[in-house]
Amino acid sequence: MRLPADYDPAPPPDARCWSTPPRGRVLCFAPHPDDETIGPGGALALHRDQGDLVRVVFATDGSAGDPDALFPRDGYAERRRAEARAALAELGVTDCAFWGYRDACVVAPADLEAVARRAAEELSAFRPDVVYLPWPGERNGDHRALCAGVAAALGRAAFAGLALGYEVWTPLDPDVVLDVTSVVDRKRRALACHVTQLRYVDYQHVILGLNAYRSLMSGRGRGHWEAFVFVEVGAEEAR
Repeated sequence: MRLPADYDPAPPPDARCWSTPPRGRVLCFAPHPDDETIGPGGALALHRDQGDLVRVVFATDGSAGDPDALFPRDGYAERRRAEARAALAELGVTDCAFWGYRDACVVAPADLEAVARRAAEELSAFRPDVVYLPWPGERNGDHRALCAGVAAALGRAAFAGLALGYEVWTPLDPDVVLDVTSVVDRKRRALACHVTQLRYVDYQHVILGLNAYRSLMSGRGRGHWEAFVFVEVGAEEAR
């Protein structure tokens, strides 16, 4: 086996283990209705439990989420929004916005710029201390596009808070893991609200399984944990 020239045999630092999330105003960017629960759903519930204001922004309408036409096309995007609101209610969140972009489209540079502008407007209006966004290594194109647009907005705003990348389709190597055991039943109920998507993927099985696996990072192997990476905001994003 040939190793990369820059391979470092030293292991990365151990992930930090948090029993509670950081305090402050929270802004979560979700590519599709359901990503808000799949990724940081437990974290959002814990934020609300400790009295933090939480706002969730959904970038796309989720209209491509029914490739086998299992549901009527008329009103499908509205149905996805209703599922998202119901899921957020389980997590204790009432403040949300829907940008309504179509999902699963080819993203051009102009589209990324439009996302960056809208994200910047959200940052300016809400003034968050903590931002959740898809982590940069996500393989899904919509997730990557939203990450790029939000990162650009954070850079331009010289955001000085904490930006945390969450996992959905692509597991990450965590910088921090958060104990969500106390709210995992609420996360399970929130996942159940996304009826259209559960027809395709048993998210309660795979995501709560991933959260259970993340308990290894705590050194105890018990309960359910969510994993995040710190998203660096630097000058390159501001250009």
